[in-house]
Amino acid sequence: MANAYDEMTLEEMAQALAPAVADAAVFDGWTEKAVAAAALQEGLDPEVARLVYPGGAMDMIAAWIATIDRAMAEALPADMLAQMGFSARIRTLLVFRIEHLAERRESLRRALTLMARPANLPRTARLGWRSADLMWRMAGDTATDFNHYSKRAILASVYASTLAVLVDDDSAGQAETYAFMDRRLQDVARFGKAKARATGGEREHFSVARLLGRLRYPAA
Repeated sequence: MANAYDEMTLEEMAQALAPAVADAAVFDGWTEKAVAAAALQEGLDPEVARLVYPGGAMDMIAAWIATIDRAMAEALPADMLAQMGFSARIRTLLVFRIEHLAERRESLRRALTLMARPANLPRTARLGWRSADLMWRMAGDTATDFNHYSKRAILASVYASTLAVLVDDDSAGQAETYAFMDRRLQDVARFGKAKARATGGEREHFSVARLLGRLRYPAA
């Protein structure tokens, strides 16, 4: 019987399999065991699946993030976002991602732990930047000067710290996570215009050190 994976490239296969790997990661972590379990569930030869993530856990996580990026782009087209104000667009994009990730909170927790390892920090930063860049572009940002970089750094920081809260949030409907996120967004004056600056004594830029701290001790 023909399988949907038969006509895919390895990169396409990695993303197609990623949600099932994320489901298996709840029990098996981001490991080859999770990949094998996902492959069996999807009707893919586990030996073929082993080839899909040559970089191991970080490749699995990156593919999962890519599926969230794609789902966000498909669910929130430009004409829908254009009906909102700029700040509302950014918040809507963040909310979509939080709702998507909340469904696999334990997988996210395990992913963040791996991403916080020193050897993985450069790639973690690149993944955060990529998602932030996509959100800004979807929101209609056209800046090409320094603001192009400061906007993405600010949003990556807000997003990373919000995920650190989400993994421990037992409130109904992730209420604590959204309250935290809104406070962080409010900390950035005129967020839609993205004026990169310090607020309340804490610089609003993406910091690996701060990400690590928030993974351990999320701010209130």
